[in-house]
Amino acid sequence: MKKLLSICFVVMLALVLAACGSASGTSSGDDGADSSTGSESSESNSEDTGSAEAASDYPEQQVKLVIPYSPGGATDIIFRLVGKYAEEELGATLVPVNMPGASSTTGSREVKNADPDGYTILGSHDVIATAYYSGVVDYSFEAFQPVSLLTQTPNIATVHADTGWENMDDFINYVKENPGEVKWGMTPGGTSHFFVADMLKSAGLSPDDVKLIGYEGTGAAIKAVVAGEIDGTMTNYTSGKGYFDEGTFVSIGVAHDERLAEMPDSPTMIEQGVEFTNATSRGVFVPKDTPEEVVTVLESAFEAALNDPELQAEVAKLGSITRYKDHEEYETFVTELHDRLGELAENMELQ
Repeated sequence: MKKLLSICFVVMLALVLAACGSASGTSSGDDGADSSTGSESSESNSEDTGSAEAASDYPEQQVKLVIPYSPGGATDIIFRLVGKYAEEELGATLVPVNMPGASSTTGSREVKNADPDGYTILGSHDVIATAYYSGVVDYSFEAFQPVSLLTQTPNIATVHADTGWENMDDFINYVKENPGEVKWGMTPGGTSHFFVADMLKSAGLSPDDVKLIGYEGTGAAIKAVVAGEIDGTMTNYTSGKGYFDEGTFVSIGVAHDERLAEMPDSPTMIEQGVEFTNATSRGVFVPKDTPEEVVTVLESAFEAALNDPELQAEVAKLGSITRYKDHEEYETFVTELHDRLGELAENMELQ
C-alpha cells in the first residue's frame, strides 16, 4: 500500500512539474511575441524618426522644379525668375525642368507620382483643374499638396485692329447684330477656353453667339489673330506687348479690378460695365503626403523671394502681380477655383 502511494505521489509530482514547464514555455512564448512586437514598433518608430530627421534636414540636395510647358512662355519665364530668388532663401539649387505635353499634364503626372520628399515640385496654374474638366486626366488640385500662390497674370480680351472694335461695347453690339460671325481663338479645354466662356457669360452673351476656333496653345492663337484668320483671343501683357505697341492688337478689356500700370490707357472690363475678372494664377505644388516640415520650408523660401522689391519689379515688367498665399490659404484658393471652373464647365463643350 505504501509502495502504491509512493508511486502515485511520484506520478502526480511529475504531472505538476510538466504542467509548470508547459506554463513556463507559454509564458516564454508570449514574452517572445511581445519582444517581437516591441521590435517591430521600435523599427516603425525608427523609420518615423528617420523621416522626421530627413524633413528637418531638408533640403540636402537640389530640388527639381517641373514646369509643364515649353521654354520661353510666360509660365516658364515666371517660374524660372521666382525660382532664382527662392533658391537663395532655400539654400539649395532649384533646377527648372520643362515637361510639356498632354494639355500640360505630362509634368503634373510626373510630380503627382514622385516621392513625397520635397525634391520634385510642380510649378503650374489653373490648367490643373481645366485639364480635369476637359477629361484629359482624372485628378485636379486635390491630388497635390499646395505650397504657395506666387503670381497672378491678368488676362486681356484682345482683337485685331482691323475689326474696328475699341471696347467691350463695340464687341458686344457686333456679336448681337451678327451672331456666329465673330471668330475667337482658344485652346480647347484650356485656360483661354474658360476665359472666353466666362467673358461671354458675364457680357450677357450666349456661347453660340461666337464661333470658337481651337488652337494648340495661346501662341498659335495669337499668330492666327496677327494673320487675320480670326478676330480675337485671350492674351496677357507679356504675350501681346509687341503687337499692342505696333498697333496690330487692340485691348477691348482688361480682366482685372484695376488698370495695368504697363497699359494705363486700356480700361478694365469692370469699368465698362462687365463684371468680369480673370487671371492666370501660378503657384507651387508638391506630391500628396509631403511632410509638413518640408512644405513649411518651401513656402518660407517663396514668401521671402516674393517680398524682394527687385523680384516684384521684375514680375511687374511681365504684366503680372506678386500675390503670395501660404499653403493653407492657397489650398482654400484652389478649392474655390476648382468649383468656379466646374460651374463654367457645365455649359461648355469640352469633350
